[in-house]
Amino acid sequence: MSSRSPSGPAVAPHGWAQALGTVLAGLFAMGVAAALGLWAAGAADLPEGAFPRVVTAAVVTAVGGAVDFSGEAGGFAGTEAGLTVMPLSVTLTGALVIGWAFLRPLRHRAVAGTAELAGWAGRIAVLWLLALLALAFAARQSFEVSLGEGVLDELSELFGLSPRVGFTADVPLTLVFGLLWLAGVVALALLVSPGAPLPGRLLRFRATVRPAAYAMVLLLLACVAVGVVIGLVVAATRGHSARTFAVLLLGLPNVVWLAFTIGLGATWDGRVEGPFALPMPRLLDEVLRTPDVSALDVRTLAEHDGRVWWLVAVDAVLLVTAAAVTAARSPARTPAWRHAVRLAVALALTVLAVCLVGRVSAHYGLSVLGIGDLGGALSGELFLRPRLWTALGLALLWGLVAGFLGALLIRWTGRRRGRAGQRER
Repeated sequence: MSSRSPSGPAVAPHGWAQALGTVLAGLFAMGVAAALGLWAAGAADLPEGAFPRVVTAAVVTAVGGAVDFSGEAGGFAGTEAGLTVMPLSVTLTGALVIGWAFLRPLRHRAVAGTAELAGWAGRIAVLWLLALLALAFAARQSFEVSLGEGVLDELSELFGLSPRVGFTADVPLTLVFGLLWLAGVVALALLVSPGAPLPGRLLRFRATVRPAAYAMVLLLLACVAVGVVIGLVVAATRGHSARTFAVLLLGLPNVVWLAFTIGLGATWDGRVEGPFALPMPRLLDEVLRTPDVSALDVRTLAEHDGRVWWLVAVDAVLLVTAAAVTAARSPARTPAWRHAVRLAVALALTVLAVCLVGRVSAHYGLSVLGIGDLGGALSGELFLRPRLWTALGLALLWGLVAGFLGALLIRWTGRRRGRAGQRER
């Protein structure tokens, strides 16, 4: 949509000021979510006034940016650390705000020119890159590591050791992956929103791609909504409210989307070693804290809590509902098998995205005089990775079955409504 002044050319209502507002709104929302989550996790007590920079680093990693860790402990000791994880609560918050702000000037329209959409997205991208550049340079800090009491403390006094571990954002990778993240958010917003305009040449995809894409986003948001309800109940009834809110505000999608794939039958390999205090449900910690790599699936989780089998039933209900939404938004004459194929492809892509962004890898260690893992107190490891091809195959199978059932359900309810209308007449 454009407005024309009496003495000048058409002026787009979504210019640089609106683009700046979009970028600032997204970063502000992400910063608030990250700050609250890290505060609940206890990061506000970090030394040397590091909390704001840790919040900045969380925002950087939430958009796919990279943070490098380094350590220094003098000539008698060495430190190492690494972390690869996306705080998906922060990621989801930013994606929703930026997607909404991107689409707002385009509402109430069915068609938009390619040049107009590219120009609007380009303005946001330029300001986004500048903001990411500032965040990447701000996301750097170092901490002094306490060696505790006993022999380690005596060694530190004897040799004058002051181990420090720090982090620094990788500026080039942060800019590259941050820009790809923004492009994905913009493309998904145009693809999913029922009222989003598309270029004329892409209008044919509105009836074939958009219903399934919309249903998948709705499915993921439904999983998050269920997780929020469960988290609030747990915080109110079982204590540990700070830890629960840390999970909700930092990594709720990490947990619920992981649970969704496990309910489909997927398996994740993982391990937790050492005194890691990353916010995660106790059940996951019990399964993963073993001497060897653990397989995380419905069976292994059910050995600790039989209620895990409900994940399968919940997934079935959510998928059939998503399939019904897809069929209801598709052309009426679309065959059931085509609904099934479209939902299977959409679900496989959704599971692929969850598997890619849900990976976790973290490790740290300190060695003194060449001796590593001193009592296990100063080293640790955590990783979680999916068996990708199995997960994708199961997603295709579930999508085919659920898509077919959803199409039949919509047809059956439509026939019943038609018969009821005939009886009323």
